[in-house]
Amino acid sequence: MYAIMSINGDQVKVEKDTKFTVNRLKDLSSKTLKVEEVLFAKKGNSYLVGDPTIKGAYVECEVLRETRGKKVIAYKYRDRKSSQSIKGHRQDLTELKVVNIELGESAKKSGEEKKAEE
Repeated sequence: MYAIMSINGDQVKVEKDTKFTVNRLKDLSSKTLKVEEVLFAKKGNSYLVGDPTIKGAYVECEVLRETRGKKVIAYKYRDRKSSQSIKGHRQDLTELKVVNIELGESAKKSGEEKKAEE
């Protein structure tokens, strides 16, 4: 089973026990996070597509740590002007681990409809 969720403006494909990083999440008061913007999910042979999200579905994540990304260098060179500039940037990141994926009532309904068709 996997799900595609939207968190902090990014879409991430996750499975249970998956570790991933996103741009820093502000104001994290607890070590757990419940993301309710699940866009797509696959469980067994059935697919759930949100409109735009799946109602009642959520992904529970555990906050592992806050870190910084690799340094990116921006170098600007202007020909014939004796002018150069170098700027460095490190993005603040939050590392998360998926604890549980809950698909809610919509997954149960789709499973019942499939059995009724057979």
